[in-house]
Amino acid sequence: MKYPFTLRLTLMLALVFVLASCRQAPSGIQSGDLLFVGLPLDYTVEGDSASMSDAIVAATGDEDQVNYIHVAILEQSADTTFVIDATLKHGVARYPLDTMKEEFRLKSGDYPLFVVKRLKDNKQRDQWVSNAKQYVGRGYDLSFLPDNDEQYCSELVWNAYLDEHGTKIFPSAPMNFRSADGSFPPYWIWLFSRIGMPIPQDVEGTNPNAMARDERLIAVSGQ
Repeated sequence: MKYPFTLRLTLMLALVFVLASCRQAPSGIQSGDLLFVGLPLDYTVEGDSASMSDAIVAATGDEDQVNYIHVAILEQSADTTFVIDATLKHGVARYPLDTMKEEFRLKSGDYPLFVVKRLKDNKQRDQWVSNAKQYVGRGYDLSFLPDNDEQYCSELVWNAYLDEHGTKIFPSAPMNFRSADGSFPPYWIWLFSRIGMPIPQDVEGTNPNAMARDERLIAVSGQ
């Protein structure tokens, strides 16, 4: 089934491409690092009242000025940096980072905010990448449910990043699809009516905004 707005994630906009850095953070991308895509909290798509990016910002924003609406897993080879992620366009796929950047580019030529973060204890980074690759080829989880074969972006990370005991590293929490005023953004109403299911408000899940702010992650400078 094809859905309208399937390219909306490629229009997640901001004005500057940035790789975040912090004092004493390790530099250079490593396999297993996480790439977060951010938008300003006041971001809207002009003339579009039903976009996924707007809906995510409305439902998962907090007091910070950046709202993270996508996360990808990075894999560093000898001469190429790849991403493994789940998007509406590709489903779960592995492809070059440069391709991802271009797909997120605004028509004006600007980029969204890209922030690289790393788990403080990342000795299992190669295993996490290997785990993620096992999901390549699966579809994008439009229902945002934890008990099917499809994956949404932070769900892929949640399932791939396991500790030495096989326990998920990142926590889950009841998902919120409501705006600050308690209403559901138009996109969620449209999407879930289209696929014939109720909005999964309070179903256990993850989101990139909460994941990006996990205290076990540190910012990484350089590319």
